[in-house]
Amino acid sequence: MNMRSGDLDRSLPSLFSELVYGSPEAGTFIVNRGDPGLIRSLDRLSAEAATVSHSGGATIAAHIEHVRYALMLMNRWAAGENPFADANWAAAWEKATASEVEWDELRRGLRDEVDRWHSALRSSREVRGIELDGVIGSIIHLAYHLGAIRQIDPALRGPTAD
Repeated sequence: MNMRSGDLDRSLPSLFSELVYGSPEAGTFIVNRGDPGLIRSLDRLSAEAATVSHSGGATIAAHIEHVRYALMLMNRWAAGENPFADANWAAAWEKATASEVEWDELRRGLRDEVDRWHSALRSSREVRGIELDGVIGSIIHLAYHLGAIRQIDPALRGPTAD
C-alpha cells in the first residue's frame, strides 16, 4: 500500500506550529489543549535555570542551541544551499552556560529560526525521498527535544490532558 497525500503542505506546518507556538483552539494532535508550546515555555525560564545540568546531562540551553542550529541548517537548505556536508553538530552541545543577555539572545535566535522554518514549511516546494524525510524529521526532532527539555525542568511542562 502506498500512502499519498496532497495535505502535507497543510499538515507539516500545522504540527510544527503546535509544538513551537502552542495548541490551536480547534484541537491538538501532539500537545495537550492549552499548551503554550516551546517558545512561550522558554520565556518563563531564567538563564540560571536554563544552564543547570542534572546528573551530567545536557542543559536546556544546550538543547535550545542544538535545535536552533538544526533549524538554521533546514532554513539554509530551504534557501537552496547544501549546509549538511560541513555541519558541526557537536558544537551546538557545547552551550552549557549563559548569562541573562546570552539566554535572551539564544531564545531570540531560536524564534527567528522557528519563524523562518514555519514559513518555509508553508511554502510550495516539491520534496521527495530523503528531502521529505528531513522535513518530517525536523518536526519529530523538535518534538523529541521539547519532551527532553520538559523532563529536565518540570516547570516547563504543559497542562495535563483533560
